[in-house]
Amino acid sequence: MRLRTKYILFVSILHLLTLGLTFYIFNSERVFFIGAEVFIIISLIISIQLYGQLIRPIKLLLQGIDALKDRDFNVKFLPTGKHEVDQLINVYNQMIDELRTERTAQEEQHFFLEKLIYTSPTGIIILDHDDRIQQLNPKALAILGLDDKELTGNNINELSHPLLKHTQVLKAGETITVKLSGITTYKLQKSHFIDRGFHRNFIMIEELTAEILAAEKNTYGKVIRMMAHEVNNTIGPVNSIIQSALKTSDLWQHQTDNQLNNALHVAFDRNQNLNHFMRNFADLVKLPQANKKQTDLNHLLNSIIELMQIKAQENNIRLIYQPLVQPFLIIADVQQMEQALINIVKNAIESIENNGAVTFAVDTRGRKLTITDNGKGISNEQSLQLFTPFYSTKNNGQGIGLTLVREIMLNHGFEFSLKTIAEGQTVFTISF
Repeated sequence: MRLRTKYILFVSILHLLTLGLTFYIFNSERVFFIGAEVFIIISLIISIQLYGQLIRPIKLLLQGIDALKDRDFNVKFLPTGKHEVDQLINVYNQMIDELRTERTAQEEQHFFLEKLIYTSPTGIIILDHDDRIQQLNPKALAILGLDDKELTGNNINELSHPLLKHTQVLKAGETITVKLSGITTYKLQKSHFIDRGFHRNFIMIEELTAEILAAEKNTYGKVIRMMAHEVNNTIGPVNSIIQSALKTSDLWQHQTDNQLNNALHVAFDRNQNLNHFMRNFADLVKLPQANKKQTDLNHLLNSIIELMQIKAQENNIRLIYQPLVQPFLIIADVQQMEQALINIVKNAIESIENNGAVTFAVDTRGRKLTITDNGKGISNEQSLQLFTPFYSTKNNGQGIGLTLVREIMLNHGFEFSLKTIAEGQTVFTISF
């Protein structure tokens, strides 16, 4: 039974009982009977007024509770003039002000956090309690190369993306560095936050490629410049002495077999080869900024194929390209792109060794060039070292070719990759 009902029932029974007793006691005394009735009526009126005063705070409390249930923190009550009720109203109004201020602060903080996550240059993946992907920011989608609909709601441990596979072994608080396609490097970090008393994980993906390449180039650049300086300082004077000796006929008058003369010629040629060897490294460091101009890729590919045709035919390798009907224009430094394409085709030919084909294909809609060879391919171990300076899979390789290709592609801002996608199918892709 509700308190209000109990109060009304109690007051009603009390006054009815009093009215009955008055009639029984003062039945013969009319004056006393009327006085008693007036007293009962006044008592009833006072009871009704007290009821109103007591029930009003309860009604206010109920209204306040309904507002709190609806998360409406704008409902406040005016003072009634009753001391006790006004104290209750003041406490309620202060509580509402605090709640409204707290909610505003939380909403501002939440909005700021959402904006920070959305604009962050670091990819962020937020997981729910069951490790399902709940939210990704645009940078994470760009790094993964997938659509939001393909990822949201899926368990991260069941996805096949190579980056996400590495996150599956990460524990909260751990960080690992992952290298993909021989050049692109990412830092993966897993952490957690508390949501309604439960741990929830989130993953941060940061691309380190630019920083690592810059530090790497700075390091090997210093080494190459020092080596080139020392070699040139040595070879120049030595070659000058050898040439002077070879031109001095008096030194060879009494020599019958020309053995020493021939040895000096061999030494001179060897020094020239060493000088050329060092120039290759120096060219890698001194690569200038790309002098970009509009050029026809179709014409560029025809020139490269014509240049490399003789080397390919020596190994019975076909260079296959179906020229485009319309020009395919790109913005590039022609000399640098020629050098990069020559290195790519040369590597493809050497990978095939004998009897095979190198196929060129241009995707005009996707603005991509793919160069495919059916050579021996690239192993998983080799793919991690691709484009690394001085790394080569050839016994006599210098490790310059792909590094130069990498520098030229980065110089142009072109995306590129080299991978074996199937047995006998290795593809170099350049996205313009």
